[in-house]
Amino acid sequence: MSEHILFKSDDPANKVIITVLGQDKVGIIAGIATILAENNVNILDISQTILQDIFTMVMVCDIKKCRIDLGTLKEKLEAKGREMGLQVQVQHEDVFKFMHRI
Repeated sequence: MSEHILFKSDDPANKVIITVLGQDKVGIIAGIATILAENNVNILDISQTILQDIFTMVMVCDIKKCRIDLGTLKEKLEAKGREMGLQVQVQHEDVFKFMHRI
């Protein structure tokens, strides 16, 4: 079975930042991580915390071997977020860094 890779390994924009925010509940990490695993996205780093029942998570992921395009991945993650009552955002690492520079 041939695997279609949409991102070149030498592409400098292989990383995305995924942020998740919402009411804490069972299965948030599993729900997001399942979509990533199903599409061959590697989680490089993850930070999550709960502040007074508000769940926050930031993930850095490698998309160079992702089986779907970034737009479709974003749609899947955002749909999972809506299903779970969460806000999910996906941005290329360079866009994230540019938007959050001081």
